[in-house]
Amino acid sequence: MTRGKSRKLKIDQDYLLAQLKALLEIGSPTGYTDKVVRHCTEELERLGMTAELTRRGAIRAIRQGSRRRGARAVIGHLDTLGAQVKRIKENGRLELVPIGHWSARFAEGARVTIYTEFGAYRGSILPLKASGHTFNDEIDSQPIGWRHVELRIDAATLSREETYALGIDVGDFVAVDAQPEFLENGFIVSRHLDDKAGVAIMLAALKALEDSGARMPVDVHWLFTIAEEVGVGAASVLMPEVASMVTIDNGTTAPGQNSAEFGATIAMADQAGPFDYHLTRKLVELCRENDIPYQKDIFRYYRSDSASAIEAGHDVRTALVAFGIDASHGYERIHVHALTSIAELITEYVVSPLEIERDVRDMTPGIKGFPEQPTEQADQTDFDPEALIQEHEPPRREN
Repeated sequence: MTRGKSRKLKIDQDYLLAQLKALLEIGSPTGYTDKVVRHCTEELERLGMTAELTRRGAIRAIRQGSRRRGARAVIGHLDTLGAQVKRIKENGRLELVPIGHWSARFAEGARVTIYTEFGAYRGSILPLKASGHTFNDEIDSQPIGWRHVELRIDAATLSREETYALGIDVGDFVAVDAQPEFLENGFIVSRHLDDKAGVAIMLAALKALEDSGARMPVDVHWLFTIAEEVGVGAASVLMPEVASMVTIDNGTTAPGQNSAEFGATIAMADQAGPFDYHLTRKLVELCRENDIPYQKDIFRYYRSDSASAIEAGHDVRTALVAFGIDASHGYERIHVHALTSIAELITEYVVSPLEIERDVRDMTPGIKGFPEQPTEQADQTDFDPEALIQEHEPPRREN
């Protein structure tokens, strides 16, 4: 069913950006996510939703549709990259190990908060040779890596004993400041846009649905995970009635990739393999029908909540919609155009008809109703190369 452009739900962009700002202010490295879980839960309840939490804090909020079985899920993650204290050094500074996969190159110079059992401290991550006045050119020739940086604590300590006396210990969590900038031209530069931008998109889409009173054919589970950066993600938050899930996360705009900072990027595959053919095609068709700019991409060195759900044994169709991000897992940059485009796509998806009726059951007898993938020779009678080229032009930012 085609829903014309004029019927798209209005996305409250100011709300989306306000939520992103609030999320970026909360440090939430994997393993230290209680505060951001509380924030997200309170916002869901403010939107009129009932939130359920797993033991460790993954969130599920169900917006009811016409039926429970064959439910859809939309998922993003609240946790970010960070670090932990590996060792307290003789000079009182801290050796670190990363939480998640990110380079110490991007850690150098970062301002951070150390969360201890007795309170928080501020500090900076520095290379071992940080002073040009002391080390001259050695500051540029020293190796890069987590063994070659240390955390300088903004407290009076010059020894291991003095640092221990502050209450700092091995295993304490380190949250890296996001340092966000929201520019007037729509660009947003910050750490941790992966995946706090995805969470803000979900909240904005949910607000649009609530504001409009939109009806849905099946329940939609809004899922917020807390351990995606270490590969756990959606392993334990899905309920059996969920038949398909769409993950919202970042897509890299680096050379060799087809992602863009404008429009929605539909991922066709990542390192865990192809995403579901039918669900991915549905998202592409919804973009076409509703004039939502989009492009497709494949990621070689990337995995998301979708991969963790499949690996945990959930028989669900999966897809990934990404906002194009430059310098992922570093000082990231995105554009608000991509965020609103994805929010529009998500609202269109959750209200769209359920095409594969047999998906409401875990198992069905026989082949009746099972979908088909096209295998026939392509009909080139009406082939229009100009139309194809136009469709695949990079999306442009709307004024």
